[in-house]
Amino acid sequence: MHSYDAVVIGAGNAGLTAATALQREGSKTLLLERHNIPGGCATSFVRGQFEFEVALHQLSGLGTPDKPFIMRKVFDSLGVLDKVEFVQEHSLYRLAVPGEIDVTLPASWSGLKRTLIELFPAEQAGIEAFLKLCETICLESFMTLPQARRAGSEDMLKKMCPHYVKYGFMSAKSVVDEHFQDPKLKSLISAYWLYLGVPPGEIPFPDLAVMIYAYAAFKPWHIKGGSQAMSNALVESFLEAGGEVRFNCGAEKILTDNGAVSGVQLETGEVVKCRTVVSNASPLMTFNELLDGQQPPLPVQQDFKSRRMGTSAFVIYLGLDCTPQELGITAASSFVYQTLSDEALYQRMGSLEAPLGGMLTCYNFEEPEAAPPGKSQVVLVCLQYGDVWNSVAPEDYAKTKYAFAEQLIDVIEQVYPKVRDYIEEVEVATPLTMMRYLNTPSGAIYGFRQSTEDSALLRERLDGVPGLYLASAWTGMGGFQPTYMAGESTARAALKYIKAQHTEVAHV
Repeated sequence: MHSYDAVVIGAGNAGLTAATALQREGSKTLLLERHNIPGGCATSFVRGQFEFEVALHQLSGLGTPDKPFIMRKVFDSLGVLDKVEFVQEHSLYRLAVPGEIDVTLPASWSGLKRTLIELFPAEQAGIEAFLKLCETICLESFMTLPQARRAGSEDMLKKMCPHYVKYGFMSAKSVVDEHFQDPKLKSLISAYWLYLGVPPGEIPFPDLAVMIYAYAAFKPWHIKGGSQAMSNALVESFLEAGGEVRFNCGAEKILTDNGAVSGVQLETGEVVKCRTVVSNASPLMTFNELLDGQQPPLPVQQDFKSRRMGTSAFVIYLGLDCTPQELGITAASSFVYQTLSDEALYQRMGSLEAPLGGMLTCYNFEEPEAAPPGKSQVVLVCLQYGDVWNSVAPEDYAKTKYAFAEQLIDVIEQVYPKVRDYIEEVEVATPLTMMRYLNTPSGAIYGFRQSTEDSALLRERLDGVPGLYLASAWTGMGGFQPTYMAGESTARAALKYIKAQHTEVAHV
């Protein structure tokens, strides 16, 4: 019987980073992945001449070589910083609402402030105060909040994170309304909410603040070769450190002995021994399906009862027989709305009615090699909640999927006309696709719904089974930077447990 210090279930972002961090710190680690390639959402697929990026729109937290931010340190510690090449974007996004507003914001902290003040001079005081608050909240989030939380001291929290104490549980909308009057400015500064699928009235303000500051001050990035290149690099670093990975091999059961992790039964029937499991699967699957015969611990059961499922996505992958310039693209990322009403946009996410907004990402706008010469790799996205797609009869699925795709293209063509005229390759994914591929309830791409009432500060760690750790979008904020960081931080917690187990055995 094979024996390991740790078994990591799932090679998504958090699973890959956890496995690599564990192995590089000397823990004998087995990584299991039921697919034949690593990455989860961080993968690519090929249609014709195009290799499509599955999910990464903008990578945050990297910073530039002369002004590095937290992800450079994380990637360096994982041994992958020199294995991949990053491509900087020079715009945050273009927001276009025909007849209302059409603005492209620069990926520059000073440039963002200057652009907003030029467009809305009457709001200068509010703009300066709001951006300063975003910066302060971001720095507290990454620098002092973790220290205060580890100390468990309310006095320390108030002293080290005064702005987080005041604004941490407020919604993005309430803080935006406090600073601005013009509805166009409010929509423009809040546009990143469409990455999360929760309207500004429900997003915790720190989530929006961190996104604005991290992207503007430390730039949005792509990974050359797509997120698959990073997934491959993490596996390479893991193997170089002596790790073992098994593809086409999922976990059947997490085994326990006296309530603590003792091993994992594979889908093949093989049993491997281990004292630690890091699950990249959803907590719902981990505790309800993978954990052997045990009821989830009572705090976990209570947590599940209070949760709501997060958003999924409807995605159209397009290979276009034209250049970005011929299509009229002026920024890699665009948000296209038909209304300034965030609530109206959000309500459509829970129905099969025609969407009122969507996103367009052109991957070869900043990286020409991302598409064949003279062509474009474009992805259209409309976040959708999965429940409505569960109600579609199987015989109606194809018709419903392609009808919805036509409606999303209609929205995008109000700003980028004639998209249909250039289509060479097309692939359409719905929340049911996400459910099947990611094996998540309702095809959730970020895990549980990320709202003010579900702030990570209000939630205890989902544990209760010694040796079992969770690392994924389900344990915090979704997205690429948060899940990479979740895997790395979970590995640190697991390493402490592993070292304690080794010490205990040595003393016996």
